[in-house]
Amino acid sequence: MIQSISKVLIANRGEIAVRIIRTCRDLGVRTVAVYSEPDAISPHTLLADESVCIGPAASSESYLKMDTLLDVAEKTGSDAIHPGYGFLSENATFARKCQERGIRFIGPSAEAIEAMGDKMQARAMMEKAGVPYPPGTKEALKDISEARKFAEEIGFPVLIKAAAGGGGKGMRVIENPDGFEAGIKAAQSEARNAFGDERVYVEKYLESPRHVEFQILADNHGNYIHLFDRECSIQRRHQKVVEEAPCAILNDELRAEMSKAAIAAARSCDYTGAGTIEFMVDKHRNFYFLEMNTRLQVEHPITELITGVDLVEWQLRIAEDQPLTFKQEDLNRDGHAIECRICAEDPSDQFMPSTGRLERFKPVAGPGIRVDEGVRVHQQVTIDYDPLIAKLITWGKNRDEAIRRMDRALEEFEISGVDTTIPFCRFVMDHEAFREARYDTHFVQQYFTGEEIVNTASDYASVAAAALLKWHDNEQYREKKTQAVGSNHTGMWWRNRVRQ
Repeated sequence: MIQSISKVLIANRGEIAVRIIRTCRDLGVRTVAVYSEPDAISPHTLLADESVCIGPAASSESYLKMDTLLDVAEKTGSDAIHPGYGFLSENATFARKCQERGIRFIGPSAEAIEAMGDKMQARAMMEKAGVPYPPGTKEALKDISEARKFAEEIGFPVLIKAAAGGGGKGMRVIENPDGFEAGIKAAQSEARNAFGDERVYVEKYLESPRHVEFQILADNHGNYIHLFDRECSIQRRHQKVVEEAPCAILNDELRAEMSKAAIAAARSCDYTGAGTIEFMVDKHRNFYFLEMNTRLQVEHPITELITGVDLVEWQLRIAEDQPLTFKQEDLNRDGHAIECRICAEDPSDQFMPSTGRLERFKPVAGPGIRVDEGVRVHQQVTIDYDPLIAKLITWGKNRDEAIRRMDRALEEFEISGVDTTIPFCRFVMDHEAFREARYDTHFVQQYFTGEEIVNTASDYASVAAAALLKWHDNEQYREKKTQAVGSNHTGMWWRNRVRQ
């Protein structure tokens, strides 16, 4: 029997590090935070029981240094490492090194990470497991002319995808033969820079695709369950911005079919821990395997809100070799949840990164609202790390209530000093295509230009100017009245009415 975990080193930063620390505290497990020099006063650094500086800002000199992280784990007496997401969370070499040093890696085996991390190998495993996947090349591209011939056979548009990665890196949509060779080379270059592996393959690009995924939990005793589905189709640059659970277009029959495929996919690599099977659903309601994320997902809170299951807690319990204490039939969906990623980006300028000092950071609160944040006021937001600074999650008895709560929460969330995705998220909540669940992964291209944000800002500016002028006129009146009756009251009502 594996001993209980007593101390966890969190090999990450920001909101996910804070999230893990909080569950560890609930379980009575001590925590060690690692931080780069600019993260010395970040919330995760201050919240942990112990904190150790591991290098300068660059990830390659801090959060990605495997041996440094393992040395810190040994020196602090940490018997487990939680990688969070990003950084080393899906790095089989790191998982294997943890095992070699006798430190538990809170995640799946290195073999499972390798199998699902290589998209070509994963496709072969899905074929054997009977899980549907889109038509595509069975091997990485070696000859561009043969690849072009294959693309013409399955029909344009096609998708060029990195064999060794995910998260939208090394991915290109090729609309016609003219752009095929240039698209291949661009995808190979991005894949090489992101993953150190330039292998890419061709896949049929689906019509009006929706990104639907299933959360999986599996223990070391052969028990596999799913915690239902999420939809993550609101994306920019193939990366998610808004997610919801459950998916609004799945009926019971399709949900059951997809969940069965998700379990089969997880079993195919002897998966253990928390993982996500991602599918694409076309306009005809056909679904296809996309990839498996062998880690905790950014959007895991919406699953937690509709199931009541703490996924981080179960990651730790499974790492302790504990069996799942509930079965599939014990789980039920309760209500609807939506997550908006609050990123330091300018949606009016093609979601370009926004940097600066957080002059104001006041998250919203109230019934059915959860905020997972990893920053504090006056902190510097730089380009060294992922632009995600907080996640805003709302729950409602039904989808309409969750949307209304999210719209209110976005309006009340106060951030200044950097541009954020809040205006875009409000645009999504107010758009009829989203409200009616008639959207797909092309939502941004179809409906959003960035001008909506500029126009909204102009409207706010006009209202503010008019309010200020009215305030000025009222002040002149009050000044005269004060001189007459000795009153010192001043009206500042517009400050609460107009958001700067």
